[in-house]
Amino acid sequence: MRHTVLQVMPLLPWLQEQLDATYDVALLPSDPAEQAAFLAARAGDFEALITNAAVGVGNDLVDALPNLRVISSFGVGLDRLDAAHAAKRGIPIGYTPDVLNDCVADLAFGLLLDVARGLSHGDRYVRAGRWVQQAPVGLPMGRQVSHARLGIVGLGRIGRTIARRASGFEMDVRYHSRRPVADVPWTHEPTLTGLAQWCDFLVVITAGGEGTRHLVNDTVLDALGPKGYLINVSRGTVVDEAALVRALQERRIAGAALDVFENEPRVPEALWSLDNVVLVPHIASATVQTRQAMGQRVLDNLAAFFAGQPLPSAAPVG
Repeated sequence: MRHTVLQVMPLLPWLQEQLDATYDVALLPSDPAEQAAFLAARAGDFEALITNAAVGVGNDLVDALPNLRVISSFGVGLDRLDAAHAAKRGIPIGYTPDVLNDCVADLAFGLLLDVARGLSHGDRYVRAGRWVQQAPVGLPMGRQVSHARLGIVGLGRIGRTIARRASGFEMDVRYHSRRPVADVPWTHEPTLTGLAQWCDFLVVITAGGEGTRHLVNDTVLDALGPKGYLINVSRGTVVDEAALVRALQERRIAGAALDVFENEPRVPEALWSLDNVVLVPHIASATVQTRQAMGQRVLDNLAAFFAGQPLPSAAPVG
């Protein structure tokens, strides 16, 4: 008898094929009325649920599935997954940390280089035919990255990977977190404003959720100052987006490079025309290699649970 899995959103084709070959899988309808009818008829059927970090799963859906035993999430973010609530019913949540550290760190540095050296701005300049019309004297001078000061907000797995990347650019690295991290060579800054005042580039890679909502606000942006750059590869909610737009428009910071936004996929139109901003659509882990590894971890978490073994990557509770 095959185990039953409820899937709350579409998945990569190869991952879908693997799931379909191993489990009895049903896709939750997206239409609210259809979803209600589906759950009324089949809520008791499912032992496992698959979601991703962007969609997560609400407690109401968890509570509606009386025989749910395990949740497996495609992604590292846990701000839309209530592990403590699931744990009350003994439901573990699997997720996919570690396998995406390198690619997120790579993108963070790609964004940092882009906004510092004006790569996207220069690309637009050439594509518009402006270089033929005049020498690029109108382009702003870039900011040297090597030997600069890098501040990291959050020194978890990905934060440490970003810090190690910085050694190749001979950057001075400091970080801010709730408490100092043991056994790392980088200096801990006890306040975020202190870190922002010190650094040239502020990379945000802390966890999302209510505990970090608008952690980067007007005060932090003013501390970063007109020569400082913000790079966000964490969650859009960590940055007060309205405050960031004002700071960029008023040139109170030098620039920003953003992979995430408060109301994805909606990006403030005020950012579209600013040449000191780099915008990408939440693609930090979007490489063939990393998505393959993430999908495999989703499968491994499910397989381990049904084999009576510990999940390879179980989300922390509380």
